[in-house]
Amino acid sequence: MQLKTFKTLWGNKLTTDQACQQAIDAGFSGIEGQAPDNRQQQLGMLSAIQNNGCDYIAEIVTGGDYVPDRSWSPQQHLDDLKRQLDNSMMIEPLFATSITGCDAWEESQSIDFFGQAIELADDYNITLSFETHRSRSLFTPWVTRRIVESLPNMKLTADISHWCVVCERLMDSEMDTIEAIADRVHHIHGRVGYDQGPQVPVPAAPEYYEALLSHQRIWRMFWAKQAQRGYSGSTLTPEFGPDGYCHLQPYTQMPVADIWKINQWMSLTLQHDFQNFTETHP
Repeated sequence: MQLKTFKTLWGNKLTTDQACQQAIDAGFSGIEGQAPDNRQQQLGMLSAIQNNGCDYIAEIVTGGDYVPDRSWSPQQHLDDLKRQLDNSMMIEPLFATSITGCDAWEESQSIDFFGQAIELADDYNITLSFETHRSRSLFTPWVTRRIVESLPNMKLTADISHWCVVCERLMDSEMDTIEAIADRVHHIHGRVGYDQGPQVPVPAAPEYYEALLSHQRIWRMFWAKQAQRGYSGSTLTPEFGPDGYCHLQPYTQMPVADIWKINQWMSLTLQHDFQNFTETHP
């Protein structure tokens, strides 16, 4: 197996061409982010990706923003998903990952919604995985388990950091549930959460060593399940970012660390971890 890491475009202020160059120069395989609505911008994004030899993972966010508008119906989320699939397909993604649904829905609503979303992705002939995310349908490990058990074709983008803050603990105590959904994991978001937040300030810091180890144990479980399912490789996006996730100094509001440097560190650390994994799981 091979591990491909991707640069997130969350918080990116570079042009797409510059972001692709930065990703490749840092040893990433490509970029992950949302497709623009404008057709000319889509073509420009495709050109930048191809010219830099990048792979692309499409990110789709329904509901108006990362925290969804509570007034949106499941049908509105589906319509938004279709619109963004239309935008993404022009850029030839490897697959799409979606932040979708709503935590306030009944589970039966979520199951019906995801079933229709999977059918929609099949119409586009694209793999669509659904992120485990706060404020969304997959906001806890137990709800996620029940939903995927009802939908045998459902794939996940696993972001364990969200569950840490929702459940107010690391996921070591929930490994039975994590293992039950592990064979649905298609893609991984490599951010380290802790009991009081979705993003530790600096994952290399010794005070967050146990949180890092906890996530690494889970990621290795996901890799093992992918190997058992015949995956030739795994994809992972180090996703430390801004928007209230990054810790700031009081008064000055300066970041306590450089997010891009952290994501590079995560990529290198996980490549090393993956190498150790493949040596024990040939």
